[in-house]
Amino acid sequence: MRLAAVCVALAGLGLGTATAQDFGDAPSASPFAWAESGEKAAHMEEMAKGDSAGRVIGGEVAEDGAWPWQVALMIKGKGVTPDAHFCGGSLVLDQWVLTAAHCVHMQDPQGQYRDINPQAIQVLAGTNQIAEGQGDLIDVAALYRFPGYVGGVFDNDIALLKLARAPQVPYQTVKIPDAELGDLLEEPGVTTTVTGWGLIDGGEHPEDMRQADIQMLPRDACNQALMEARAEVAAKGFVFAAQTFGLTAEDAQGAWEELVSRAPIPISENMICSGTYEGGKTACSGDSGGPLVVKVNDEGLYIQAGVVSWGLSGEGGKSCNEQAKFSAYTRTANYVDWLNGIISANP
Repeated sequence: MRLAAVCVALAGLGLGTATAQDFGDAPSASPFAWAESGEKAAHMEEMAKGDSAGRVIGGEVAEDGAWPWQVALMIKGKGVTPDAHFCGGSLVLDQWVLTAAHCVHMQDPQGQYRDINPQAIQVLAGTNQIAEGQGDLIDVAALYRFPGYVGGVFDNDIALLKLARAPQVPYQTVKIPDAELGDLLEEPGVTTTVTGWGLIDGGEHPEDMRQADIQMLPRDACNQALMEARAEVAAKGFVFAAQTFGLTAEDAQGAWEELVSRAPIPISENMICSGTYEGGKTACSGDSGGPLVVKVNDEGLYIQAGVVSWGLSGEGGKSCNEQAKFSAYTRTANYVDWLNGIISANP
């Protein structure tokens, strides 16, 4: 069976908390890797002033039955409790879950990245509440990580889980876009919704799924904000170094421009940027791997444009920046061929 990539006419378009040690013999770092994403996007320009709109950061509790493709990745053997949840995912076919590669590929105690044993994971489907007696807890038969993903870098942050069976509770699958539709969905200002059970106020693990309406933001603008913030921090050390080595102003400027030109772009073409200009609504630790969806018609058709990948860390590189203006999401449209190849080869 092939995964249906969707191209439709559009009109009026309006982050893991476990460590590898929790999985027994599985590989130790948070799947959401906030410290590393903090390095990636550290010291961003001052976030928006004013009160947060609420809390996936921000948003509200999802109604029962809403977002029926959303699933929770759970540590096997810990039951159906919020503490067992470490990432999100989405059902794209009856036995296939789309998630983030960093949710299933972590550091071992020696600092080497490797895949988690799929037998250490279960998927909770068919419920918006992580509590005993809710939903259907399903074993994972296999996991497939995109081969271009490198641990800790977050580019190509996408993976598939094959379930041992289809859910035995009500659920729906969600479609992903082809390249043409992906371009339309990524237009700045398009309304998106992020869902999950990520950490909320005070680092609490919620039972109830939350949702937040945000919007697509220009990738270039997000990158510019990140690069300017990095440059502001780096410039202080660079000025000291230039003075120490006795560089002329002209040589120092040339060296600085060379340094900046070699800096990698934080949000690549394989990522999309979504959030709000005001801040306070975005993904948080535990939402990783979950879907970013766009409503494309009045009949309630949603398309999954992104997979929750990385966001800005809080103070000291820990937890989440609750006033962050945006998070980065893996751009699903870039991976249709790979997804179909994996699914076709593993019926």
